[in-house]
Amino acid sequence: MLETPLTVADLTESGLLARIFPRLKSAPEARALLLLGPGDDAAIVGSPDGRTVLSIDTQVQDQDFRLQWPNGHASTGYDVGWKAAAQNLSDINAMGAQATSMVVSLTLPRETHVSWVEDFADGLSASIRELGALRCSVAGGDLGRGRELAVTVAILGTLDGRDPVLRSGAAPGDVLALAGTVGRAAAGLAILESGHSMSSLAPGLRQIVDAQCRPFPPLASGPLALEAGASAMLDVSDGLVKDAGRMAEASQVIVDLDLESLKLLAAPLAPAGRLLGREPLEWVLGGGEDHGLLATFPAGVQLPRGFAAIGSVQALAGNNSTGVNIAGRPADLVGWDHFAD
Repeated sequence: MLETPLTVADLTESGLLARIFPRLKSAPEARALLLLGPGDDAAIVGSPDGRTVLSIDTQVQDQDFRLQWPNGHASTGYDVGWKAAAQNLSDINAMGAQATSMVVSLTLPRETHVSWVEDFADGLSASIRELGALRCSVAGGDLGRGRELAVTVAILGTLDGRDPVLRSGAAPGDVLALAGTVGRAAAGLAILESGHSMSSLAPGLRQIVDAQCRPFPPLASGPLALEAGASAMLDVSDGLVKDAGRMAEASQVIVDLDLESLKLLAAPLAPAGRLLGREPLEWVLGGGEDHGLLATFPAGVQLPRGFAAIGSVQALAGNNSTGVNIAGRPADLVGWDHFAD
């Protein structure tokens, strides 16, 4: 006889936390900054240079992820935990900072399996560790009950005495460069939303799906870009054209993307394009959630390791408004919008 899985309704809040806390182990570098961790009403964390970089993000079931996808794939707690950490770590990275701690709020339906919550904690910890955010710890959080799963992460970071890199610093003549990838997560999402089961996919296509379920932002690149003199930077979470447009608007410039560079970014997505009858370049331009890092550097600056030039920054001319061009022509693609899509 099969044993009935334990659900969160079968445990008290204290009982569930007792299963989560041991899974949230931190590296020694992080423990030095966590002055008081989970267990009290609030955590206490160190602020190495007297300033704190802060960001927050929420994932909601069937809005930001599905437990069961149309192609039959089931999101694991590990997937959701990994992604919750990764997307927040990327926001800190985009300022040239390093994450120091995060707090996590989980809203859980009564029928949620306890094993899913344990898996979530494992994914959260693994993401922090494997992405290289060794100074970051999970300082605490909150558990609540609701009709659908929701995960909110608030994250803190440090600049270690340096000035942040903002979106608003791009200047005419700067080189536009990318660290990490774009388009892969969007292609992975398209596969998950299709009728092609995971078991039918070649290994390369499964890796593209992994980019959606477990993104891999280039966390080393943010501080490297800051040290190299990046003039502007942001996380590509909602699509290359949309986020480049945000940089252009903040800096009052035009961002011009190089078509040949875009084609190189699209080339690895060709198998997914053939599978689904889609043009891979659309994923590169309009797809988000890879959490690549878009930055501008003054002309003549050697690009830091991991960055590749993909365009340039141009001055506004006449009555032209800010925006994004592709090889000199206005880009008309838009990316993800939480309220329009």
